[in-house]
Amino acid sequence: MSYANDMSASTGATSGDAGLASDLRLSVMRLRRRLVAERHPDNDLSIGAMAVLGGLNRYGDMTLGTLAQRERVQPPSMTRIVNCLEEGGHVTRQPSETDRRQVVVALTDKGRKTVLADRARRTEWLAQRLSELTDAERAILRDAAPILERIANE
Repeated sequence: MSYANDMSASTGATSGDAGLASDLRLSVMRLRRRLVAERHPDNDLSIGAMAVLGGLNRYGDMTLGTLAQRERVQPPSMTRIVNCLEEGGHVTRQPSETDRRQVVVALTDKGRKTVLADRARRTEWLAQRLSELTDAERAILRDAAPILERIANE
């Protein structure tokens, strides 16, 4: 029995679903590597640190526990990331107003500038690639984007 057939039997997926899963996995991972390579040249922060800055920029201040949960890492790993970001002046920590045992992490102006510059560079690269596609191909990607987001967040 092939992997695709084995997967189909255990998940209820068809062999076509297994092939699609394989194709998407490969494509998404390659796109991720390209986007990582397009980082701003002045940015020496890790991808994990950039994800934390991006989350804080998008969702606002968060506790260490919430950040760890959002990024799917263990709390000690998040503490190390936040320590690095705080040392670099990208974030600040303050006691929670509702529970003094918790620490709230907030983005600084430097952190916001870092994430926005990095994001702009990657967006510019991707927008250029998208401009080379047909209208129909861009429409397909526009429809696929929220689906991929939903899959990523499950």
